[in-house]
Amino acid sequence: MDLGLAGKNVLVTGSTAGIGFAAARLFAREGANVIVNGRSKERVDAAVAAIAKDLGGAAGRLRGVAADVSNAQGVRALTDAVPDVDVLVNNAGIFEPKPFEDIPDADWMRFFETNVMSGVRLSRHYMRGMLARNWGRIVFVSSESAVQIPVEMIHYGTTKTAQLAVARGLAERVRGTGVTVNSVLPGPTKSEGVGDFVRALARDQAKSEADVEKDFFVHARPSSLIGRFATPDEIANMIVYTASAAASATTGASLRVDGGVVRSIV
Repeated sequence: MDLGLAGKNVLVTGSTAGIGFAAARLFAREGANVIVNGRSKERVDAAVAAIAKDLGGAAGRLRGVAADVSNAQGVRALTDAVPDVDVLVNNAGIFEPKPFEDIPDADWMRFFETNVMSGVRLSRHYMRGMLARNWGRIVFVSSESAVQIPVEMIHYGTTKTAQLAVARGLAERVRGTGVTVNSVLPGPTKSEGVGDFVRALARDQAKSEADVEKDFFVHARPSSLIGRFATPDEIANMIVYTASAAASATTGASLRVDGGVVRSIV
């Protein structure tokens, strides 16, 4: 299938590792001009080099911009460096398991700024150009935690629910145009952070990583139908399709790639 992404300018925030990196790499494979973003220049440069190597050394369609989108100043630095895009993937985000009673106001605000306001600010900037051209894609990378709030990180789940509301509202705003706005909801995914967490648990509990993963799905996510962590590439497949020309009738949607964790038919 031709996804119609060749030559499109694509920005994926938080794309130096995990789901964001996998999405950036897949966009590049589809012939898009990809902007890789992260907070550290070293990590951005490394991600660009890795994707270029994957493409056989064709780095001409790749660009890296180091900017911290968890604050307004960082977003401004990114939009100054990249004034316009055809596709915006709001992937940057943070998570941290913590009991509700131990989450201070500062953590709530930090999570909201990073997980919600980064996408709000970037969408507000880039949507104007998309509407002027009557073509564009905005994708929010939310989580199954948006609809099934995890008791171990309520602040995280709350921000992911807020993303769904923003995305749906923006989809209503661009109705009748060639611009679409959607959310993709990954389930538990073997991203860099999750991999580190699993390895640490395995070390602390003197278990194998496979046993830790099995225990997680028995006790923490027993509703999972696949019974394992998804790979970043599996999530990236949905992100890239949703951002493609082929997905022109998909907008205002919350698209689950959650391994069946959410027990709902809608």
